[in-house]
Amino acid sequence: MGADISEILKTKILVLDGAMGTMIQRYGLSEEDYRGERFKDHASSLKGNNDLLSITRPDVIKEIHAEYFAAGADIAETNSFGGTTVAQADYGLEDAVYDINYQSAKIAREVADEFTAKEPNKPRFVAGSMGPTTKLSSMSPDVNDPGFRSITFNQLVTAFKTQAEALIEGGADLLLVETITDTLNAKATLFAIDEVQNEKGTNLPIMISGTITDASGRILSGQDTEAFVVAVEHSKPLTIGLNCALGAEALRPYLKIINDKGNCMVSAHPNAGLPNEMGEYDESPEFMAEQIKVFLDEGLVNIIGGCCGTTPEHIKAIADLASNYSPQN
Repeated sequence: MGADISEILKTKILVLDGAMGTMIQRYGLSEEDYRGERFKDHASSLKGNNDLLSITRPDVIKEIHAEYFAAGADIAETNSFGGTTVAQADYGLEDAVYDINYQSAKIAREVADEFTAKEPNKPRFVAGSMGPTTKLSSMSPDVNDPGFRSITFNQLVTAFKTQAEALIEGGADLLLVETITDTLNAKATLFAIDEVQNEKGTNLPIMISGTITDASGRILSGQDTEAFVVAVEHSKPLTIGLNCALGAEALRPYLKIINDKGNCMVSAHPNAGLPNEMGEYDESPEFMAEQIKVFLDEGLVNIIGGCCGTTPEHIKAIADLASNYSPQN
């Protein structure tokens, strides 16, 4: 790794990119785009498996990263949110998991290096995105059998180890454990990362980002924000923060809790508001930036970006705003 992101964060608020899925939708890709040559005879439908596009349409993923960097993003998230054997089992693609993550990191690394070469005073970073999987390990999916678990802690560790190893080998600068709905899943991810880094002799920074599901400030598995922070800060992350969920305005009180209770820097990448009846996000770049301005005025964040519904236009508005502020460490 070249520039030290932790040192840069002492003097500058960094900008994370926006939604990958929102941008992919703009391309109107077909089943054939998702299959490519490698998976043309695969038994099940693959359309909607966006992580797979890092293998079958790398040109699309590269363009999206470039758009976000051009808009002012400092950090690109890899196209690997669902890149675990657990999530890819829905498509019968467990065997492709290493390649999905490796290629996702490799593509982002190439684009980041291109932009850093053009603007050496603004180094770009790659965050290996590690999503929550499709299963919860601390809750039963069967209301009639509360003791049942659809996945074990050890199974999650195995899945996340494969993902972390591939992201590191593909060129990630840091690892982003995001959209956490179940803290036990997150702890499995952190355990897996620790094992991989010990085995490889690496020490990549870690970002941890939960997602709250209602106005009480709790994640899906029931922990409130303070309990969530206490449960994960043992891993000594670069940041703890929040993403997705309720939109920027509703996150403010919970970001304040993280600032008050945590012992690390803070990140946020909220949605562009709540989805409408059509599942679309209505907040304009200007409106979202106005809400995020409160975070910056109060010194609540060190890294700021966008989640569902955000575009390069949103990230440009956020980056332009953030450039006027210095972090309050």
